[in-house]
Amino acid sequence: MGIVLCSIALVGCQVLGDSRRSAMGTLQIQANGEDFVRQGFTSKDGWGIDFSHLYVHLEDVTAYQAEPSFSSDSDVPMQVVSEVTLPAETVDLVAGDENSPSVAVGQVAVPAGQYNALSWKMTKAAEAPMKGQAMVLMGQAQKQGQTIDFMLKVDRELAYTCGEFVGDERKGVVLAGKTAELEATFHFDHLFGVRDLPEDDELNRSALGFEPLAALAKGKKLEVDWTTLKTQLSPEHFQALDAAFSDLGHVGEGHCRSDVVTS
Repeated sequence: MGIVLCSIALVGCQVLGDSRRSAMGTLQIQANGEDFVRQGFTSKDGWGIDFSHLYVHLEDVTAYQAEPSFSSDSDVPMQVVSEVTLPAETVDLVAGDENSPSVAVGQVAVPAGQYNALSWKMTKAAEAPMKGQAMVLMGQAQKQGQTIDFMLKVDRELAYTCGEFVGDERKGVVLAGKTAELEATFHFDHLFGVRDLPEDDELNRSALGFEPLAALAKGKKLEVDWTTLKTQLSPEHFQALDAAFSDLGHVGEGHCRSDVVTS
């Protein structure tokens, strides 16, 4: 007597015999905005940034067993052995804390093995709190007595394709009867830069910082969408913003390939 295993998104089914039942485990997929999002930080140009919410809408979050291992730096297509896809989910990256720095996207029963690749899309949500947006950044920025309450609304849709998680611990290895994690990591230091790094550090040289955004504020408030940013930032600053979002998605410190989502 066999059982049928399907990914949550019903992208495909596979009949498993009784001998495979004991080789099942659980894969949890999480999203992490790192300490920058949870604890606040100082941008490369001296703005202290604290987030109240950082919403991101994730779609087609898919974990893969790939053989051979997939590299996002290579033009070689991923060779998929098995995959599982979670349904769309909106998460608030600020919800993590020091005891649980990542926020749950979902979990699913999967065949045991190493899930050494991950992909997801950042797409426009259909419902509140971020209807029509792929990401919404909310918080407060302070510098030299000036305070700005900001809301940055981003409807730019991107797809990230990543290889194996890179970090202090290995992730994605599912053992029979056990639970393993995979993580979609978002590097906001690539957008704002970091004051603690040298000014000529590669990350700070390419990051936008917060000063160009502060210049768009009306009084103590900044509320802008992607179209406004594209038209009101200088071409150089918008290019830095666009590049930062393209490089936002990681798996730990592992880099990802990014592509514009087309309908």
